[in-house]
Amino acid sequence: MKLASLSRSLLRTATVLAFALTATACATNPGDSGAKDGAYQVNDPLEGANRVVFAVNDAVDTVALRPAAEVYVAVVPDPIRDAIHNFIDNLMAPLYIANNLLQGNFDGATDATGRFLTNTILGAGGIADVASQAAIPHAPEDFGQTLAVWGVGDGPYLVLPLLGPSNLRDTVGYGVDTVGDPVRIWAYAHNGQGLMYTRAGVSAVDRRSEVLKSVDDLRRNSLDFYATVRSLYQQQRQAAISNSKGPSTQEFPDFTTAPKP
Repeated sequence: MKLASLSRSLLRTATVLAFALTATACATNPGDSGAKDGAYQVNDPLEGANRVVFAVNDAVDTVALRPAAEVYVAVVPDPIRDAIHNFIDNLMAPLYIANNLLQGNFDGATDATGRFLTNTILGAGGIADVASQAAIPHAPEDFGQTLAVWGVGDGPYLVLPLLGPSNLRDTVGYGVDTVGDPVRIWAYAHNGQGLMYTRAGVSAVDRRSEVLKSVDDLRRNSLDFYATVRSLYQQQRQAAISNSKGPSTQEFPDFTTAPKP
């Protein structure tokens, strides 16, 4: 009963936000933005508040997440870190499959299903990435991308506490993916909330460990770290939505993709 109530509450919130997002997208006229200040030109009308949250997130990263990632890299051997990364990613496969289907991308759904079955059966539950060795393409998709494919605008840029760069559409998508996460549903149905917190923490440290040098370089070379991250996030999301096959931009850790406890 608790799980059902939680799911209904989150779904109601997601629905309200989705309607608000649609209204925002319809009401926004790019042609009228010339007279607006810089925040509106980059679709960041909440820049003041976003910068405050960004500063807090940056402080948390400096004192906690980055040191944890450094220890993780120093202590855990590469093969074990790869196995952990593969296992976490394989747990997300049902969402990848569902979102590919919702987007009408049946080739992507086939690839995601093939990877999930291959890695689960032949890769010891996803610890080994046998699918990549078999040249099965990786097809990760989230509900924020699904909304974009359905024609929903991104809405204003947001910086979420602890989760980092996002926008209104992707925040809604994150909420829907959270409700639909089969591992989360199973854990809450079986009083396994501790598993969810563990997965979220390990996933965050794993993702941060992959971009230690990139983020340090980005911070050092940016005149305005906040503006650089904002631009980079928007470029990455656009590339993900369009399934860009070109060279990827420098990565900044986007914790909105990490499983939510």
